[in-house]
Amino acid sequence: MLVNLGALAGFIAVGHAAASGKRATEAAAYSSNSAGNYKLSSIAAPVQGSGSPGSASTWKLTVDDTASGHRQTINGFGAAVTDATVTSFNTLNQATLQQLLNELMTTDGANFSLMRHTIGASDLSGDPAYTYDDNNNAADPSLTGFNLGDRGTAMAKLLATMKTLQSSLTILGSSWSPPGWMKLNGVIDGSTTNNNLNDGYLTSGGTGSTGYAAAFAQYFVKYIQAYTNLGAPVDAITIQNEPLNSQAGYPTMYVYAYESADLIERYVGPALAQAGLDTTVWAYDHNTDVPSYPQTILSSGASTYVPAVAWHCYASNVDWTVLSSFHTANPNTEQYMTECWTPASGAWHQAADFTMGPLQNYAVGVMAWTLGTDANDGPHLSSGGCATCHGLVTVNSATSYTLNTAYYMMAQFSKFMPPGAVVVSGTGSYTYDNGGGVQSVASVNPDGSRTVVIQNTFGNDVYVTVTLGSGGVWSGNVPEESVTTWVLPA
Repeated sequence: MLVNLGALAGFIAVGHAAASGKRATEAAAYSSNSAGNYKLSSIAAPVQGSGSPGSASTWKLTVDDTASGHRQTINGFGAAVTDATVTSFNTLNQATLQQLLNELMTTDGANFSLMRHTIGASDLSGDPAYTYDDNNNAADPSLTGFNLGDRGTAMAKLLATMKTLQSSLTILGSSWSPPGWMKLNGVIDGSTTNNNLNDGYLTSGGTGSTGYAAAFAQYFVKYIQAYTNLGAPVDAITIQNEPLNSQAGYPTMYVYAYESADLIERYVGPALAQAGLDTTVWAYDHNTDVPSYPQTILSSGASTYVPAVAWHCYASNVDWTVLSSFHTANPNTEQYMTECWTPASGAWHQAADFTMGPLQNYAVGVMAWTLGTDANDGPHLSSGGCATCHGLVTVNSATSYTLNTAYYMMAQFSKFMPPGAVVVSGTGSYTYDNGGGVQSVASVNPDGSRTVVIQNTFGNDVYVTVTLGSGGVWSGNVPEESVTTWVLPA
């Protein structure tokens, strides 16, 4: 499928610092709510001391902003740049696209600094599914047929433009499937039978010494080089999106934990190093209910190449405390929440939940699925694509787009917790069985200011008092059904 590159031609980068802006000298508060009348809106700032709650419900939080309370350092927030994102964004005229990207990538808006993109097709691609070396499905172990194609090129150019607006941008690439000829079943999608890499594990007694393991590794090398040449250097990859999810309707591939470890240790890691690339590999890229999978990788020689683990939100009864347990076992390994969808039918606080929970449990970054779609939540594959995956942004026409609720909920964190901010310990967060409650997370920022993000899922305002470990008390009103961010001066 051809895509329009014209919207990016001649794009003028606007110079915005990736930092949090001017040093905060007085307290401020911003809120986004379920009703939609608050959208990163400035509201009454908290005051020093206990304040005057009047008849409002009250809630007490503590934030340990001293050195003893320091936890993980934030790398960023963002979303997935899919083919649906690229296709929909490229229907915008140049001025509207520039306005949108400013709202996404700079301190004028969400200040996103972490983008995951799909290596080849995903379920959020128009027909047909593709990779960067389909070669008419003929074996191509030397990868002479490698080519980004129109869609890969358009994606790299969009990421490159984002990079000009956000110098701190981290780019993660995730593969849904390698070329079909590399797999035992010979296809990108359409079958779950033998939906495995032809790397020798299922055909040669698990030696991994036959098949296309080496070509699989070089596929990543060539893709990274091609994206870098177009101005979109890739900081990290996951070798397989959702390796325990084998479906026929869209590109997937099943990869065993020990197999993933061996592929990274013996093939992908060395291939990246030999090519002179500093791209790292993040392990797993799947749900929190099988933490033994990334642990298997980190307990192997693959750990040399793996500084981070990637988690998704789709486990039944998702439990983000898994990340805290994993941190205890692997304190030097970074953790990211790399995928959670934002359906239009979801609760107003869904994106806040999948941002807040991971941050409270040592995640250094959070990404939504997906950044942008058209008015029909697409394009997507007709055979099995997600028909209800709502972007953070909906593109309506060449001159119109909508920033959806999930955008504002994530921006309540990303706009005020820049890369380099340190998450700190705190107490007082609690949600009742009926769903009402107050959840919070706080950070000390590079400029010395403190950020406190407070999610209120009650149907009434709550007067919140925050006691700082460094001394001092701040208090103020948090609107009903809102995510509200306090920025406290250094």
